[in-house]
Amino acid sequence: MNMAQKKSNWKRRVVGLLLMYVLMFVGYQYYEKKVVEREQFEMMIHVTNECIRVGDWKCAEKNVRELLKSEPDDTNLQMHMAGILFEQERYQECISYIESLNFKHKDLDYLVEKSNALEQELKNLGVEKSMHFRLEFDGGPSKKDVMEALAVLEVAYDSISNLFDFLPENKMSLVLYEDKEYQGTGPRPDWVGAVFDGKLRVPVNMMAYREVYRPVLFHELTHAFVRAMTRAKVPCWMNEGIAQVIDGSHNNEERPLGSYPTVESLRKSFVKETDAATVKKLYWFSKRMVEELLWRDGGGPEAFRKFAKCLQDLRELGMDGSLKKHYGMTAQDLLESVR
Repeated sequence: MNMAQKKSNWKRRVVGLLLMYVLMFVGYQYYEKKVVEREQFEMMIHVTNECIRVGDWKCAEKNVRELLKSEPDDTNLQMHMAGILFEQERYQECISYIESLNFKHKDLDYLVEKSNALEQELKNLGVEKSMHFRLEFDGGPSKKDVMEALAVLEVAYDSISNLFDFLPENKMSLVLYEDKEYQGTGPRPDWVGAVFDGKLRVPVNMMAYREVYRPVLFHELTHAFVRAMTRAKVPCWMNEGIAQVIDGSHNNEERPLGSYPTVESLRKSFVKETDAATVKKLYWFSKRMVEELLWRDGGGPEAFRKFAKCLQDLRELGMDGSLKKHYGMTAQDLLESVR
């Protein structure tokens, strides 16, 4: 091999090595970029989950739309987007968005059904507003009843927000209904009058009985606050227990006779129960269990704020995990303590 050939081979090796180093550098830079993008993506998901947890729907919508730019076919993000539009009462937008998606899901079907029903309500019902509430009504209740309901709700709002040291992000809705069409979706037993299903729904004829409707409004508004404080599935005994403590209408009821309920029966929805005696027992034990937690901390404002923090931790820790963190016991321990 002559000198010219050797020189040519050496140059080719040098160029090959340089090309290899350039490709390695570019590959490393690309990898680093992807790592940073993934970290940013995961951080935005964390922030979005926090926005959803506290009910800050504007923040949640902004972040989900940004995430969808990176992952436009992510069905989980798309379902969150539909739910966020629904929570902001943008029902027609919610329906249109769901119809534009390329997949089906029972939760999306529910949002469409519920959005259509609520959109119809908006067209059919009368409306009055106050600082924190939107009141919808049918059946032509008197102006006095409507304004009285709003006044009671504003008093209840101030009381409950002070107890929990918490202010909901969004306005709340109350429906005073006469027609069963507006009592909320889903089957329920006859003993259920007022409900909270995202809106407070109260039969308008209840407004004729001051001693009844005032505690009912306090009770249902407490459920609305619980929902605003945590996006977790709250055990029924915690939800109904704190609502009864705040509405103050069952303070003198004696302990029901018969066998004690189980933790599981206290955890699941009471609406599925049709036996009046069983229902009474579940409500009584729910109230006593929550009272026990509050009494352990003196029953004052700090006790209610601690209970609110326990509710907020349900999402990450679950029922027993949150109870252990804040009260050092499980739900079974608590039930045993009030028997």
